[in-house]
Amino acid sequence: MKLVFVTQELGPGHPVLAQTVDLVRALSSRVDELAVVARDVEWEDIPANVSVRTFEATGKFRRGLAFERSLAAALPGADAVFVHMVPEFAVLAAPLARVRRLPILFWYTHWHASRQLRIAAQLATVVLSVDTSSFPIATPKVRGIGHAIDIERFAAAPPAEPDGTLRLLALGRTARWKGLATLLDAVSLARAEGADVRLEIRGPSLTDDELVHRLELEQRIASDPMLQSHAELLPPVAREEVPALLAASDVVVSPNEPRSGSTLDKAVFEAAACARPVISTNASFAPLLGGLPLPLLAAPRDAAALAAAIVTVAAADSAVRTETGSLLRERVVARHSLDHWADTVLGLVREVRSPRGTASSARAPG
Repeated sequence: MKLVFVTQELGPGHPVLAQTVDLVRALSSRVDELAVVARDVEWEDIPANVSVRTFEATGKFRRGLAFERSLAAALPGADAVFVHMVPEFAVLAAPLARVRRLPILFWYTHWHASRQLRIAAQLATVVLSVDTSSFPIATPKVRGIGHAIDIERFAAAPPAEPDGTLRLLALGRTARWKGLATLLDAVSLARAEGADVRLEIRGPSLTDDELVHRLELEQRIASDPMLQSHAELLPPVAREEVPALLAASDVVVSPNEPRSGSTLDKAVFEAAACARPVISTNASFAPLLGGLPLPLLAAPRDAAALAAAIVTVAAADSAVRTETGSLLRERVVARHSLDHWADTVLGLVREVRSPRGTASSARAPG
């Protein structure tokens, strides 16, 4: 089998898209050939059966032409096209795939529902996401196939010896919708109630507004006696350092605010894979975080509710937190491992390529 994998960037050092390397590695181990088409590739350890074509060019029009040329060169002998996260790439790929009667599998997990995303969903043979709730447009094409967590890299780590302080960790960009301001308010409230908690926020600031919000968060920490010396906003770490960062924490907090669709943050699954309890304000995480010894879900945009959850977890016996983390890892291994994800993708390729499949929908929108 030959699969064409279309993505924006491919490199283990990318601040946001580093996991794409895991996806390519897992898929390439299951096919005869994997042809990658990307704007930029910075990866030295490329598997032998992976070919790479880039299409970076100056200007949107020239870049579109370069994309079409690179994709056309990658398509001979292909069984399907897999488009990762970028609706524009799915739209541009559709004419070339349609001529060759090739199905398009489009992976997307984000809250933003653009007009181009709607077109991409129409043109794709099947839409893949973590869950049906993590794709922001209602369509029968969506298949929830879980996240692709490398459960060997993100392995269960024994918690540190309890010393009375609950170490909280928040991972992610300093985007406003990440809810970090609400988290700071919640930590301040929790400390005011007597909970001995310490917060570390780690993540990049990739846009002008994220840089502005980072300064706002730093000022919030500096101005609150409950947060001074008990909350830190630090630079991001390289992806290979994330497992150790998770292991050094007691609890991960994901205070994302709701949008038009539900973004099922990858960091939550990675923390759960490391057997760390995760407090989230995203109700779509209920299948992962519900029904556990500790209550891990809180209302969004509600500092008091989030503080209450933090206080409850801080007051729990360390053995209860350990049991909760172990159960979370079991759930990730069963439903969200990298192997499970890659096997499901290849199974869907075979399904849509079969006479009873839906490859014909790659030839007509809808």
